[in-house]
Amino acid sequence: MKNHEEKSSTIQREFDSSDDEIDFSVKPEFYDSDIDEKDTLWVEKTRKGRVSDAVLSCPACFTTLCLDCQRHERYLTQYRAMFVRNCTIKTNQILHSPSVSKRKQAKAKEKIKDGKNSGEPSENDEEDEIFRPVCCSICKTEVAVMDKDEVYHFFNILASNP
Repeated sequence: MKNHEEKSSTIQREFDSSDDEIDFSVKPEFYDSDIDEKDTLWVEKTRKGRVSDAVLSCPACFTTLCLDCQRHERYLTQYRAMFVRNCTIKTNQILHSPSVSKRKQAKAKEKIKDGKNSGEPSENDEEDEIFRPVCCSICKTEVAVMDKDEVYHFFNILASNP
């Protein structure tokens, strides 16, 4: 038992750290006192004067995905953007979503069925909306979808102040 205590105290001493051992007179190579200003200038140059609602990052690996986006008016955790980075579009997959007019038609049919509305559903029969999944290029987490107009709709992201 005593032998075990001596070993553990020896091991503990090997991992002890003290500020007395650090030489603060030498600046570390990885330190840059102007990095925040440089980063701000880079972001402003990248945005080209546009104002963003957030900076979007991957929830799995924290990689920056978008610097210029607009927040959805109704779904506050969703954003749309045209300019992205570190994103890969899955061109071999297609996702379908019923068009807005079809959803309205379905609701109108429900109202007629329930006797709440005597009007007919609109005749405007649009095609389903088509989306392509978008993943983080680094860790492959699905973070958004891209519509036919090449607008990205982010839903699985971390949003931070711009």
